[in-house]
Amino acid sequence: MSRPSAAITGVHAFLPEKILSNADLERMVDTNDEWIQSRTGIRERRLLGKGLGTSDMAAPAIEKLLKKTNTPAESIDLIICATVTPDMPFPATANLIAHKLGIACAGFDIGAACSGFLYALTTGAKFIESETYKKVIVVGADKMSAIIDYQDRNTCVLFGDGAGAVLLEPNYEGVGIMDSILCADGAGAAHLHMKAGGSVKPASHETVDAREHYAFQDGRTVFKFAVTKMAEVAHQIMEKNQLSADDVKYLVPHQANKRIIDATAKRMGVSEDKVMLNIQKYGNTTAGTIPICLWEWEKELKKGDNLILAAFGGGFTWGSVYLKWAYDGEA
Repeated sequence: MSRPSAAITGVHAFLPEKILSNADLERMVDTNDEWIQSRTGIRERRLLGKGLGTSDMAAPAIEKLLKKTNTPAESIDLIICATVTPDMPFPATANLIAHKLGIACAGFDIGAACSGFLYALTTGAKFIESETYKKVIVVGADKMSAIIDYQDRNTCVLFGDGAGAVLLEPNYEGVGIMDSILCADGAGAAHLHMKAGGSVKPASHETVDAREHYAFQDGRTVFKFAVTKMAEVAHQIMEKNQLSADDVKYLVPHQANKRIIDATAKRMGVSEDKVMLNIQKYGNTTAGTIPICLWEWEKELKKGDNLILAAFGGGFTWGSVYLKWAYDGEA
């Protein structure tokens, strides 16, 4: 028997109840709703409360996913958590998630910024394809409000909190993850990073006073690279797999900026109705955006649908995944 592909057999998400609207931000920094919407496409985003961490979003997303798919928690072999906002530097947030679910399984985190879910999904697929594991949870989750400076109008308008999780299982019917392209260029670190809190610059009074524990972004440079690289890699994976725009059911893009998403769709030749979009409601939830999109569009998907996932993130990292959807969402 041939080796299996790794198929997504279920998806769920968790979004905090608290909404931070553009009107709220107008009262916090020098900005306005028209400026934010025209440049980003964002109207509002969700915020997780104080004293709660990334695992507090990931765990309920997975719990609902397991219930929906009738999967016993104890049958999970591995949890991979894509995040840049772990609950703490160690242990891995994946391990804390497993504990909250009441299970003991293998687990680790992947930090590839906004491309993290694609990196984690590709990694999880290898465990299925090699027949090492049969049930792998991949969750993208970030509490970006924990590392965003709400005095910086250039970044605070962009990000929100949220989590999305998928279940990967073996499939022998020709559906599942078909191909992936993952890329990175460390030269981009200068343009999108968090200066302090790591081993080079541990926390101190000086780093806190200098507000170096918040995300920094050189917006124009990041935008230019993101438009080019995300569009290129999405087009590249289509060419590699001989897919035309007509063959693609949906583009599932990282929700960073609507102009970046529009440029990616244009490069692929796909129409607006083939683009999964929810940036207006949730902003950029970093590793959470793509699985949250899949969850919201799940009912629209049919078995065999061709999806192109694409992302760009800090580091720089970028990538694309081609997958054939494995089940009818209505079912």
